[in-house]
Amino acid sequence: DDPEISDAEYDELIRELGALEDRFPELITPDSPTQRVGAAPAELFAPVRHRAPMLSLDNAFSVEELQRWGARVDRGLAGATPSFACELKIDGVACALTYEKGVLTKAATRGDGRVGEDITANVRTVEAIPRRLDTADAPSVIEVRGEVYLPVKAFEDLNVKLTEAGGRPFANPRNAAAGSLRQKDAKVT
Repeated sequence: DDPEISDAEYDELIRELGALEDRFPELITPDSPTQRVGAAPAELFAPVRHRAPMLSLDNAFSVEELQRWGARVDRGLAGATPSFACELKIDGVACALTYEKGVLTKAATRGDGRVGEDITANVRTVEAIPRRLDTADAPSVIEVRGEVYLPVKAFEDLNVKLTEAGGRPFANPRNAAAGSLRQKDAKVT
């Protein structure tokens, strides 16, 4: 929650480590950052075991990497024709929202992909997240996954308010979204 380097620098270091591990697999250790998703849940929140693993998406930094990914998709579909949709990358807090009979009952972060943090009380304050699904025939249980994030302007305004109040500003919008899910300006995708 207090990064010393930018996300781009971190991603480059992870890619470099991954390349080294590809060349020298005997050097891979269970605690290598390439062998885990996210981070261990914070002790501040109760743990939540995900119904199914909540994995992270890979990055592609070149056309060639994107083409290799597309080839893997094609192979995995065994002859079916894929369709794709593209959107801008939104970097927020990955959340799993559980609705039972249409009512929001649990919200959890990704955590380490198997166990996340219970942020239900925080998520209930985000106006963009429905407390109840708008349908007469809601399934008995449904889990919706996405990102909670702050738009850049809301992030900048929040940091100005924090600084004026003598507080410490957030390093980036993702950390601000995680630390301030009470913001009415938080968005969901």
